[in-house]
Amino acid sequence: MNFDAAKINAEQVLSLARKTFEIEAAAVLDLATRIGDEFVQAVGLMMACPGRVVVMGIGKSGHIGHKIAATLASTGTPAMFVHPAEASHGDLGMIRAVDVVLAISNSGESQELIAILPVLSRLGVALIAITGGMQSTLAKHASVTLDSSVAREACPLNLAPTASTTAQLALGDALAVALLDARGFKEEDFARSHPGGALGRKLLTHVSDVMRSGDAVPQVLPESSFTDLMREMSAKGLGASAVVDAAQRVLGIFTDGDLRRLVEKGADLRHLTAADVMHADPRTLSADALAVEAVALMEQYRINSVLVVDKGGMLCGALNTNDLMRAKVI
Repeated sequence: MNFDAAKINAEQVLSLARKTFEIEAAAVLDLATRIGDEFVQAVGLMMACPGRVVVMGIGKSGHIGHKIAATLASTGTPAMFVHPAEASHGDLGMIRAVDVVLAISNSGESQELIAILPVLSRLGVALIAITGGMQSTLAKHASVTLDSSVAREACPLNLAPTASTTAQLALGDALAVALLDARGFKEEDFARSHPGGALGRKLLTHVSDVMRSGDAVPQVLPESSFTDLMREMSAKGLGASAVVDAAQRVLGIFTDGDLRRLVEKGADLRHLTAADVMHADPRTLSADALAVEAVALMEQYRINSVLVVDKGGMLCGALNTNDLMRAKVI
């Protein structure tokens, strides 16, 4: 798209942006002075709900409602969004008496919401309202009403929902955070609902999920020649090799770094065995350890490879930093 940059008043653009931030920040901060018993009651209703929190809203409030429902669901409170207009055409069947409805409307007079309030009342569903209209129809029907009113919108015309939707979103986040804390929700719980995210990978990925096993694990006997040791390392591409006894018990490890140091010292490698060059009693991990523990171990001791052993100290796998990077743990 072509436009004439000269026609843009940069000072005016920046002034309006800053004014928007100021108005919306003031609207959110004002909420902190208004919440009280009603907010506690809302948290209590949602906490005690044996069903789901059903979030409803129309227009911009509906977009905010989608986000609030997603935040609640990802922080331990089962929730879903139901569009009020669709509710009047069959989707009310998704709502049960054991649910709690969180209805969002700045005016509190959205026709699509008002139309289904009698049905919700007959179902015996607890209704929490987030509205700027404290005397509105929605507020009068609600079990609990949270005041989201704002002094003005950030829109210069005071028309487009801006500060009001920010206030709604902040109230929804506050509810989610309060519920998260009340439920004792922890990082592990968050990871279970976000298995595809970075935190989920870190808290749910185990060493067994990323390690090399079987023939992919480089290993030699202590009496193996240095040449055989190097062949094994080159063939498996780990950057290291385990040295094990006949019973697969780990005796030591030899790495690319060890090779470099031997060469720098001018050592005669032709007659050395694996036992001569290995590091005895190397750092190891169990297969059921978290992959992040492998990362921490590597960082602490500045190593690039770790051997994996079972409870008896027998070799069962190996991994290096590349394996952890492929798994997006680091």
